[in-house]
Amino acid sequence: MKQRVLVAIGLIGVFIGGIFVTHFYRVFFAKNTAFDTPTKEVLIPSKNTQKAAYDTLFKVVKRIDLFQQAAIRKGYSPTPGRFVLDFDMNNNDMINRLRTQNKPLKLTFNNQMTLMHLAGFVSKKIEADSSAIVNAFYDTVFLQENGFSADNVFSICVPNTYEFFWNTNADQFRDRMLLEYNRFWTPKREAARKSMNLNRTEVISLAAIVQLESYLVNERPTIAGVYFNRIRKRMRLQADPTVIYALRRKANDFDLDIRRVLYKDLKIKSPYNTYRTKGIPPGPITMPDVSSIDAVLFPEKHNYLYFVVDPERKGYHLFASTLSQHNKNKKKYTAWLRKRNIYR
Repeated sequence: MKQRVLVAIGLIGVFIGGIFVTHFYRVFFAKNTAFDTPTKEVLIPSKNTQKAAYDTLFKVVKRIDLFQQAAIRKGYSPTPGRFVLDFDMNNNDMINRLRTQNKPLKLTFNNQMTLMHLAGFVSKKIEADSSAIVNAFYDTVFLQENGFSADNVFSICVPNTYEFFWNTNADQFRDRMLLEYNRFWTPKREAARKSMNLNRTEVISLAAIVQLESYLVNERPTIAGVYFNRIRKRMRLQADPTVIYALRRKANDFDLDIRRVLYKDLKIKSPYNTYRTKGIPPGPITMPDVSSIDAVLFPEKHNYLYFVVDPERKGYHLFASTLSQHNKNKKKYTAWLRKRNIYR
């Protein structure tokens, strides 16, 4: 009888032990993902992190109760970031990854017209919202400490591909841009800038004009050379893209479609209108890429003072050293426009 009791107790122990082992396995080592793709991105925000994390995980794990049990036993507390889970993960592996592997993302930007456009683009890639990004750049303390103004602070955003954590906030994004901006100014670029007697933001502002004058990288040094020749002769830059920018700025609509600059537009009063105001505008009228910046730093040397669209070669311009030659080139262009009923 005693032996039977011991056997029964032993069997009960084995049964209970089996239940414990099975449950332990289900909690920690059984597959618990609820998605069919090879991987799944999980974004855990900085605000209300605990609740937001479980709201998100509820959609990607099969048994949230088992995940929570494993989390409690492992002492896991959600942290903000971007995490990538694999299709066949168990709770133990998921928690280890969510705890330690905040995965950065690659952020590439270029051709953004204004700081507001850049902020709108970036806010779709990282956690910071667009208004917070703009406010961070326009922060008066930041501007004063780093020698920028609201007009030229956009200069620090040099287009490239960067790695960011998804939970980067607005101040961190701005400070990273300043860091990369300072790195961009290599000794070679600094020497070229100083030889021209221009400060960094003036280089960027002039490069923005060159950028909008030609999308052909090989022509940009030639155009930059024209503007330097004009500056040396104390002539106005007379750049159409600055007039377009001034019109958009006045309308407070930087997406305003302006296809041609009319003679009446040249009279607009604005520090950005280089037909009225001498010198380089107070800030960039767009985001110039590296080729445009380097075109300004290392311009082509020539005697050209004027240029107009070449109607026979798409994207190129006709250059002239004298006004009479420029007027001849301009006649070719206007005749081409009239044939297409563009000129008014």
